[in-house]
Parts: sequence; structure tokens; C-alpha cells
Amino acid sequence: MTDEDFMRAALEQARLAGSCGEVPVGAVVVCDDEIVGRGFNQPIRRHDPSAHAEVMALRDAGERLGNYRLPGCDLYVTLEPCAMCSGAIMHARIRRVVFGARDPKTGVAGSVIDLFAEQRLNHHAEIHGGVLAEECGELLSSFFAARRARTLTA
Repeated sequence: MTDEDFMRAALEQARLAGSCGEVPVGAVVVCDDEIVGRGFNQPIRRHDPSAHAEVMALRDAGERLGNYRLPGCDLYVTLEPCAMCSGAIMHARIRRVVFGARDPKTGVAGSVIDLFAEQRLNHHAEIHGGVLAEECGELLSSFFAARRARTLTA
């Protein structure tokens, strides 16, 4: 499978988040060309500020693989990771992060800062951004436009 195929799987997860009223961000963890973890944003419904898509996918993969370390695994996420998720990614020893849309407000894989390039940190995942960026960004834009429209009519 290709990066685009795995990002489409992450987009499916993002759509699940949106259908639950959560910000539509989705993620999958891939090991040996197989999806071993899935997750979507759910901090509101779980009452858990750490329930971002990346963290949920890492938790799922860790459980399935029986290890909190995920060396050799790649993470595909529809939105550039935030600082919290990047820390979890580093602690999990993810090999490569592939993301869709950039996040100019909280993204730390190059937009606001680049935590993955910080030499003082002990793990550095390879970063590849912009995969299906337009589709990932449009999903987010549509979600927020619909939310604003509901607010204006309420």
C-alpha cells in the first residue's frame, strides 16, 4: 500500500470523529505494511484532553502489539501533530510520521516549531507532510464552517 492509501484510512477515522461532533482528525499506525492501530479525536466524548487521534492510535497499536514501544512503525495522521502528540510519538519510538494538512496554530512538525528536529531530544522520527493535504484540510474547513453556521443560526 502507498502513503496515500494509509492516509485514506486515517481520513476514514477523521470522518468518524466528525460524525461524533469531534474535530475531524484521524490516525493509523502501520507496521510491516499493515494497519495495527486506529484512532480518531475524542477528547469531548471521553472527557479526556489527551484523547487526540494520534494518542488513540498509539494506544490501540500498543495494545495489539503488546508493547508501549513501536519501533519500525509509521504513524499517518490527517493533521500535523501538536506538542502533546509529538511527545507521545517520540516516547513510542515511531519511525516515521506522515501527516496531511499543516496546522499553523499548534503544529510542531515544522509549522509553529519543529520538535522532531530538536537535537536535544533523544528520538527523532522522520517527518513527511502534505500527503492528501487538500482533502485533509477540506474536511477540517467544512467541519468548522458548519459549526460556525450552526452558531450563527442558533
